[in-house]
Amino acid sequence: MADKDGQRAGERLCCLVTGASGYIGGRLVPELLEAGHRVRCLARSPGKLRDHPWAGDVEIVRGDVTEAASVAGAMRGVDVAYYLVHALGTGPGFEDTDRRAARVFAEQAHAAGVRRIVYLGGLTPKGVPEGSLSPHLRSRAEVGRIFLDAPVPATVLRAAVVIGSGSASFEMLRYLTERLPVMVTPSWVHTRTQPIGVRDVLRYLVGSATMPPDVDRAFDIGGPDVLTYREMMSRYAVVAGLRRRIVLPVPVLTPGLSSHWVGLVTPVPASIARPLTESLRHEVVCHEHDIARYVPDPPGRPLPFDEALALALRKVRDAQVATRWSSAAVPGAPSDPLPTDPGWAGGSLYRDERQLPVDASRASLWKVIEGIGGDNGWYSFPLAWAARGWLDRFVGGVGLRRGRRDAERLRVGDSLDFWRVEEIEPGHLLRLRAEMRLPGLAWLEMYAETDPGGRTRYRQRALFHPRGLLGHAYWWGVSPFHAVVFGGMARNIARAAARDGNVPGRASRTGLTGRAGSAEGFRR
Repeated sequence: MADKDGQRAGERLCCLVTGASGYIGGRLVPELLEAGHRVRCLARSPGKLRDHPWAGDVEIVRGDVTEAASVAGAMRGVDVAYYLVHALGTGPGFEDTDRRAARVFAEQAHAAGVRRIVYLGGLTPKGVPEGSLSPHLRSRAEVGRIFLDAPVPATVLRAAVVIGSGSASFEMLRYLTERLPVMVTPSWVHTRTQPIGVRDVLRYLVGSATMPPDVDRAFDIGGPDVLTYREMMSRYAVVAGLRRRIVLPVPVLTPGLSSHWVGLVTPVPASIARPLTESLRHEVVCHEHDIARYVPDPPGRPLPFDEALALALRKVRDAQVATRWSSAAVPGAPSDPLPTDPGWAGGSLYRDERQLPVDASRASLWKVIEGIGGDNGWYSFPLAWAARGWLDRFVGGVGLRRGRRDAERLRVGDSLDFWRVEEIEPGHLLRLRAEMRLPGLAWLEMYAETDPGGRTRYRQRALFHPRGLLGHAYWWGVSPFHAVVFGGMARNIARAAARDGNVPGRASRTGLTGRAGSAEGFRR
């Protein structure tokens, strides 16, 4: 059936996806491809998308949603434009940034003749003045209005808690429930909300591409269950096979204290936990399900909460997490890649360089390098890494507990504890860029090489570009510990590669235990 512009539901459309390096965007791209559409991704750092399994099937263009020229170029020939970015956490002016970016996007979509804008926003409480909403929800609502007021027809989807493997909401729920059999919690655990499985969010996003051109409105989207956060934790415990959890609400915990409490217990840092917890102050439930008129629900959908939980847990346990909440760059973290050394002429670039022969093949060494971090640890003094992680959390950073998306494989853009994978050359180089709070920029490089005599060699470089006097003081203050931290890391990586490579049938990951480092590897 054709609409009045001749568009058919099965037509192959050109879809622009912003935020493709993020949690939802990274999952939407393959769904659009599966539906038969062509996809173009707009990214500030295209290299972050290089290692995604779908990277070869899409067009990737460099640009920023706040820059009209780059958005205009990305919009050429586009039928449907997906807006999946926000400036949350970039500073006190994030609402202005969101507002400016949305206006640029809407104006350039109109100029390019785009048929539809699709935006995923937040579900807002009914009857609550906008001024009483959290800055997070208030900004999401304003962006939705900007698109609905623009000339291009828009679909604004409004969701509350998204449940899926790797989502920030799921990780927060998971760690709170698993780690605390008895919980002292804020009063918002009694607030009702309507969670939705990430699969249904993606289904609605894909289906929105082929809506009739006269549809220009917002839709509430949610699962079939309306639950308090306390009930969600209780249901999680049942699905995960845990003992019954005891929850003791404490009304004096402010949103700020709540976010730090969540940051202390879960891998989600306070900067991300705060908007999530602030959004739970008011009841957020769907008041209509009109989306089903345009994107019909198949039998059994939307997924009930328990089924969405079970699916997410299975994905986590099977190490099949496609994207995580940490897929997107951390606000305020350095985004520029490591420059070549000549580019630092006239500046300071401190180095700690080490290399060791390895009694193993390069393949065995590379398996250890690529398996570093997360549950496998950092092959160094565990207390030092743990202390650095806690210090980073204390000053508002991401800390050491983001872990890994996949236990064995890395790709460019992956978060890795308080690092991010900046470059990876399989079998040879892993370069990590620091995202902890530092008075400067830092990188850690690990190489698997062959020396002139044909023997395997491990080479390691830690680099630091100080910012101001504090940066220089920081480097010289921590440099006395480098022999223990970086020297120990190099030795233990070499030993782990030799040990794993020389034991027939052994899984050549790490053989280590512990989040912050290897007790076994450090003693050997």
